[in-house]
Amino acid sequence: MGAYPEFWNLALIQADLALGEPVLNRVRLEALMEKAVAAAVKPDLIMLPEMWNTAYALERIQELADPEAQISRGWLSAFATKHGVHVVGGSVAERGKDGLIRNTLLIYDRQGREAGRYSKIHLFRLMQEEKHLTEGVETVTFDLEGLLCGASICYDIRFPELSRTLALAGAKLLFVPAEWPHPRLHHWRTLLQARAIENQMYVVACNRVGADNDNCFFGHSLIVDPWGEVVSEGGKEEEIVTGRIRLPLVDEVRKRIPVFEDRRPDLYRI
Repeated sequence: MGAYPEFWNLALIQADLALGEPVLNRVRLEALMEKAVAAAVKPDLIMLPEMWNTAYALERIQELADPEAQISRGWLSAFATKHGVHVVGGSVAERGKDGLIRNTLLIYDRQGREAGRYSKIHLFRLMQEEKHLTEGVETVTFDLEGLLCGASICYDIRFPELSRTLALAGAKLLFVPAEWPHPRLHHWRTLLQARAIENQMYVVACNRVGADNDNCFFGHSLIVDPWGEVVSEGGKEEEIVTGRIRLPLVDEVRKRIPVFEDRRPDLYRI
């Protein structure tokens, strides 16, 4: 990895989603993404929420899931190439070659190359994911412009072992697409800030808004710096949440408080 840029401008697409309508959702998101890149300050990176293609239409997920994410991959890659932006493409319901459905995060660099993909490893029982989806089997880091980033999805942030594993692997920024519902706003904000503070990394989380048949989603997408300070936060409605982050801050904070050097893994029992 080479030297990464000093600053990135981010745009989080905090969108409402139509239950079980992949085409409609793709059209809606593309309009918002085009609006984001046309802004006075063009983003270096655009991020989408979790399961944006189908939302939580789990009873129909076998028919709705994107086979090997081919449609989603082609669309995200084309958008990244057209506009020269990184795209953290939220996650999609993907049907693998094995016929199993996974909740998969897709990432593309400015040239439209796939930088990484990650399938959610912690399935959320309160929304019955474990009945319809197959869990991922590996943690994932990926490189964007020389910056090593980590991947997680929604419920994953309740497991500090994951973010610590990614930080120990060298990640300096953690992406979290989500469909995090009411009434757990306090949990959402607290967990994201905790993951940033304890790992001295940026945490960038894009949550959806709107409602489905069983849940109401509150938005409040967040960009949190390595001190745990909120750089930007969305409201409860559909919007493009923007923020500028200074990437060298991660190294500065890690030098200031040497958490990783002071770890005692020989004494931990997890």
